[in-house]
Amino acid sequence: MTPLRSQVIALYKQLAYLGREYPLGYENFFRPRLKSAFMKKRDLTDEEEIKKAIAMGEYVCKELEALYYLRKYRAMRRRYVQ
Repeated sequence: MTPLRSQVIALYKQLAYLGREYPLGYENFFRPRLKSAFMKKRDLTDEEEIKKAIAMGEYVCKELEALYYLRKYRAMRRRYVQ
């Protein structure tokens, strides 16, 4: 379980880092939801279920990155196209 535990901790840290730029706020919106999502899954013991949860978390990371890239693209477009 040690490698999976380290993966989960790394995923939590990565999501917490990405959440700092979340549009609705980090402290009041993103962080409590992140913590509650991880607390809901804390009782998982099956290795396959844990791997599925990690894969879902990595998918959320990619979606957040896409959201930020889109926001950056829109800002650049507003500045230079109009």
